[in-house]
Amino acid sequence: LSTFHVKKAYAALLCGGETAERKEGCGTGGLFDVLIAAYLLNPLKNDYAVEDVAGEYLGRMIPGRKQLFEKLSWEEAMEQRPEAFLSYAGRAACICFQAKNVLTQRLEETGMLSLFEKIEMPLSRVLYEMEKEGIAVRKEELKNYGDALVGRIGELEKAIHEAAGCEFNINSPKQLGEVLFEKMGLKGGKKTKTGYSTAADILEKLAPDHPVVADVLEYRGLTKLKSTYADGLADYIGPDGRIHTSFNQTITATGRISSTEPNLQNIPMRTELGRLIRRVFVPREGCLFTDADYSQIELRVLAHLSGDQQLIEAYRSDADIHRITASKVFHTPFEEVTDLQRRNAKAVNFGIVYGISSFGLSQDLSITRKEAADYIEQYFKTYPDVKKFLDGQVQEAKEKGYATTMFGRRRPVPELKSSNFMQRSFGERVAMNSPIQGTAADIIKIAMIHVWEALRKQGLSSRLILQIHDELLIETEESEAQAVKELLETQMKRAADLAVSLEVDLHTGKNWYDAK
Repeated sequence: LSTFHVKKAYAALLCGGETAERKEGCGTGGLFDVLIAAYLLNPLKNDYAVEDVAGEYLGRMIPGRKQLFEKLSWEEAMEQRPEAFLSYAGRAACICFQAKNVLTQRLEETGMLSLFEKIEMPLSRVLYEMEKEGIAVRKEELKNYGDALVGRIGELEKAIHEAAGCEFNINSPKQLGEVLFEKMGLKGGKKTKTGYSTAADILEKLAPDHPVVADVLEYRGLTKLKSTYADGLADYIGPDGRIHTSFNQTITATGRISSTEPNLQNIPMRTELGRLIRRVFVPREGCLFTDADYSQIELRVLAHLSGDQQLIEAYRSDADIHRITASKVFHTPFEEVTDLQRRNAKAVNFGIVYGISSFGLSQDLSITRKEAADYIEQYFKTYPDVKKFLDGQVQEAKEKGYATTMFGRRRPVPELKSSNFMQRSFGERVAMNSPIQGTAADIIKIAMIHVWEALRKQGLSSRLILQIHDELLIETEESEAQAVKELLETQMKRAADLAVSLEVDLHTGKNWYDAK
């Protein structure tokens, strides 16, 4: 066959993959992405290759991509092994065509066809446009940032060696464990078969009382910053001076979008030096960044799904939710709540969303397990319908085998049937959290679609370029700044109809750091 036919087969092959629409740049009408459909039906799998779809849904066995092409990209396979590529592409196109009806029926049977057609498929077009736009990075500033990290890393290395009274490889867990727990005699070390554990949770407990441990944690964080971001990001800057990350719809079990090559959703926020890397991300000339972030979206989703009137009223009062919770849980007048009580209440508020245990909360707050259990008990007395809702989600997941979001997304929870106590406990946390986190993920996806459509409908030049979990970043023409802010607030608030309002924090700046 001619090169034309090979390319057509290649395009057909891509229709079975996540990037079908993004490569073709076509509208969503009539598009059916087999990969995304298979993902919705089983979000726990690691891969959704065409050959897997063939075996699982059509009972057919075809040679796999890795078997035929090993690590070659599609373009390389097409050039280097055209006959094998054409054969595979033809089979793949046939499988995708035949699987469409089967997958459509399964999606309809599971109540996820609307989720697929109204959220996931339109979102594919939005993500394609975002990947194509990319985000500009100042390469020289990135290098300067790396140099600043090197300086601080050197200072920390010197301080750690002086405190230890010897030089050693800080990056070696074995050597670090021996120095901290044998030579320096720090208490709280856990001996393993290979030496002392120097895991983050162990060191974080020691850090408040031992400056050398705090320095080790900072050293680790900065060396990771240096390798992953200061050095790593430079390799991804394209000829246009922009980084074009890949957004993935089929990786997380909860429905969240992920970012790879590079991961721009994991830019550090906990330390000031980590946050400073956002300064190297800048808008194009004549533009600024507008950053919109949902405020406490998962807690608001919890209030809606649980129907707890106390929690709903707390949000409707428009007061500080963590201070309100502290006042109720600790039986303290609202005006007299201390900062410590508020911090503890905040940890409980967010911990409850993730099914936190008394042990987990005690570790987070550095309190006894009994105190943590009392906090949780008081929380559930304050918000009784939250407790009923979470228990109900676990029971329902046990009966059905999966948890469900507000928009019908399913998350299988096989761990609930495990004979292992730890696995079952994990399954219970998943059953509690998945409806909340999954619903929040669906809402941000709906918001992205609405924002993207509204920008075009209003004829604006500004573009949506990044999504970081509950946050959207718009590269905004300066003359359109007010229109974009109003558009973001309107479309994000309207993404879902909840018992409490969706609130959005908006900021602008000449770089990502200033906009956040």
